[in-house]
Amino acid sequence: MRVGFLQTFPLFGKKDENLDNAVAGIKRTDADLVVLPELFNTGYQFTSRKEVFGLAETIPEGQTTQALIKLSKEKHRYIVAGLSEREGNYSYNSAILVGPSGFIGCYRKLHLFHHEKLWFEPGNGALNIYDIGQARIGIMICFDWFFPEVARSLALKGADIICHPANLVLPYCPQAMITRCVENRVFAITANRIGAEKRSEEMLTFIGSSQILGIKGEILYRASSDREESMVVEINPKNARDKQITPANHLFHDRRVEFL
Repeated sequence: MRVGFLQTFPLFGKKDENLDNAVAGIKRTDADLVVLPELFNTGYQFTSRKEVFGLAETIPEGQTTQALIKLSKEKHRYIVAGLSEREGNYSYNSAILVGPSGFIGCYRKLHLFHHEKLWFEPGNGALNIYDIGQARIGIMICFDWFFPEVARSLALKGADIICHPANLVLPYCPQAMITRCVENRVFAITANRIGAEKRSEEMLTFIGSSQILGIKGEILYRASSDREESMVVEINPKNARDKQITPANHLFHDRRVEFL
């Protein structure tokens, strides 16, 4: 299975331009599964809930989801992408999964970072696993990485690959995700953005370093910190289903849950 990411530099509020650039980038890749960054179509640094709501879209009816559905059908590939979701009077930091058959699912970020707590409602749904034929995938968004329970829950539910749209500003995540893969024996695709935004008194600089990791923490590819990039690598998702560490040790069966 060929899996990849786009590392982009979205322009704040330029939804049409950001979406067009992402579509063009996906068309240039030869992948079965592509992951885009968190909030890839809007940029990140909002200044009010009203601004978030104005840029958010309903899912799956919105412009971005419909464009990616169309692309998925044309290119016969699966896409995970982060965007601001509008439902009723609320906005969520969400990620969608679409494929050749259309819309598949939506995940709402459980762990909001810093000022996101001013802009979004926290996620209110379960962590789900999606069987896309060649693999079973789970989704988490950016700061979710800081909570090892998220990756563990996805692995326990059967994820082979964790798709991880992100807008990382803290430097720790690329190395920490190695541990997430080792401790769960899963593949992970982190799609981050580059560039900086200063729409308030605070400057946010995004670290890039998007990556694809193997089940033993191998860095199959790590992107630069400051360039737009795309990368595709070939993996065997079924390798993630072998949780035997030694002949006597099984990653999940050996857990002493009665003491945890």
